[in-house]
Amino acid sequence: MLDLLEAFATVVEHTSLNQAAKRLNISQPALSRQVSRLEEELNVELFARHGKRLELTRVGQMTYDFALDIRSRQLSFMKSITAYKTEGQTNVTIGASLTTLQTTLPLFVSMFKEQYPDAQLKAVTGKTHEIVSYVRDKKVDFGIVGDAIREQGLVSIPLLSDHLMLVLPSSHELTQVKHWTMSHLNGVPMLLFSNGTWYRKLIDDLFRRYRIMPDIRMEIDSFEAIGRLLFTCEATALLPKSYLRPEWLRDNNLIAVHLKELEQTERVTSLVYAEQAMLTESVRKFIAEAVIRSEWLSY
Repeated sequence: MLDLLEAFATVVEHTSLNQAAKRLNISQPALSRQVSRLEEELNVELFARHGKRLELTRVGQMTYDFALDIRSRQLSFMKSITAYKTEGQTNVTIGASLTTLQTTLPLFVSMFKEQYPDAQLKAVTGKTHEIVSYVRDKKVDFGIVGDAIREQGLVSIPLLSDHLMLVLPSSHELTQVKHWTMSHLNGVPMLLFSNGTWYRKLIDDLFRRYRIMPDIRMEIDSFEAIGRLLFTCEATALLPKSYLRPEWLRDNNLIAVHLKELEQTERVTSLVYAEQAMLTESVRKFIAEAVIRSEWLSY
């Protein structure tokens, strides 16, 4: 009966057999049969049917409340089992979207290993929608994505708000500019991200908006490679603020310049996990501490 109760609760929460069937990854007729079976076993009508619209009966509401209670107890029990099996060890799988690989993820991993040096840490990468799917299907413990996620059943916590900044060699002639505007980038040699990447689309949109025609010297996917080549090529680049750590700029003889217009490229990086994820107590504690640490907003 547990499976039937869960199917029934999903129908109630999605207010649609079709949407609930998609969420449960079964056909609509199969889901209808499960609801009918539950009604037969309880010998009551759970829904008053008005055409395609379903309305809970009084006993249907009682059954839904019971299903929620069962779901909560089952989740609590499974968390206890997980805690028992993982006592004394921390095994964590993180999902990271491609836009966070070179910025947030390395800092996150470093912080995690500092707190749990004996942890077995695994990272899975992919596009944002793929990482969200992994989180939803509990294939990863939690994900780090370059977006704010709003989806029922998922918890999305903003870690930092990021935007692009202009980066150039400390010896570049444009370092003498006192009052920067986007027009200063017209005809300037630049290293850009490869076509098709999220950051490149963002930059191309920005250039079209301000009618900027840069002198594109190279198109590269790696932040690190762009940083190493800027000084040699006497070129400039637009890189995310979160990547521009002072020691990295210093080691590569670079400076970062804030342009008011680049604030329009703001993007939120979020930590996402499923409400019903069976996370160990140490992982939950780490997530809570990671969120409140000021480094996420200041590095």
